[in-house]
Amino acid sequence: MPFIKTRDDVSLFYQDWGSGEAVVFLHAWAMHSDMWENQMLYLNENGIRCIAYDRRGHGRSDRPGYGHNYDVYADDLEDLLSQLHLNKVRLVGHSMGSGVIVRYLSRYGSGRVSRIVLMAPAMPYLLKTQDNPEGAAAEFFEATRAAIRKDFPKWLTDNSDGFYLPGRFDVSQATTQWTINLILSNSLKAVIEGARQVAETDFRKELQGITLPALVIHGSADASIPVQFGRRTAEYIPGCLYKEYEGAPHGLFLTHIDSLTKDILQFIGS
Repeated sequence: MPFIKTRDDVSLFYQDWGSGEAVVFLHAWAMHSDMWENQMLYLNENGIRCIAYDRRGHGRSDRPGYGHNYDVYADDLEDLLSQLHLNKVRLVGHSMGSGVIVRYLSRYGSGRVSRIVLMAPAMPYLLKTQDNPEGAAAEFFEATRAAIRKDFPKWLTDNSDGFYLPGRFDVSQATTQWTINLILSNSLKAVIEGARQVAETDFRKELQGITLPALVIHGSADASIPVQFGRRTAEYIPGCLYKEYEGAPHGLFLTHIDSLTKDILQFIGS
């Protein structure tokens, strides 16, 4: 299996299908690169090189007890791009993966990147403050982390229906269980620290500094990151293209495979 070594000697697993200019996929909180295989399969069949990797603490990558924050995740992405000699890349992120993209652009600029897709982005700022009244209270995030720490499999099972809305979309129980198994393959340390990063990171200023072509896609029935956060994310990015999928949940990468892959292909090829 292919791996790269980060600057602090952490091994990161990656999948690399094809050749030429690439699309690099960044997975959601508590997921890993396997979540992208439907999109990768479609784009690769249309002549696009596709790369996806597991962040530290996730999937087949090393599980260190440190470095589970947006700054280090951005450094890891730079190590991946530089070691694979990638330029003019298109970055596609889901949920927390979108935050890694934005932090990468803040730390390293857009020299290697041509355009970005932020899908169900966990931003611009999820924590409720005086100047961010739409956010959720700190106590809510603390209770969520406590529930995950106490019994993560139970928390996943209790919240699984909201992720795919199986009563509305054709998502099997087997697919839901596959997702739970994928999530449980990750380091609990990375999951807990990642949840804290998602809750407490304010991306508002960073989003305003993006100058690349950007597409934001969000589902109107997203229970994990409500749709108003996707709308606000798009408003912060100058010239951003925004698409809203009516009735789509947070797991739209599986519930809306056809629409999503076609929109991504159209955007990255335009």
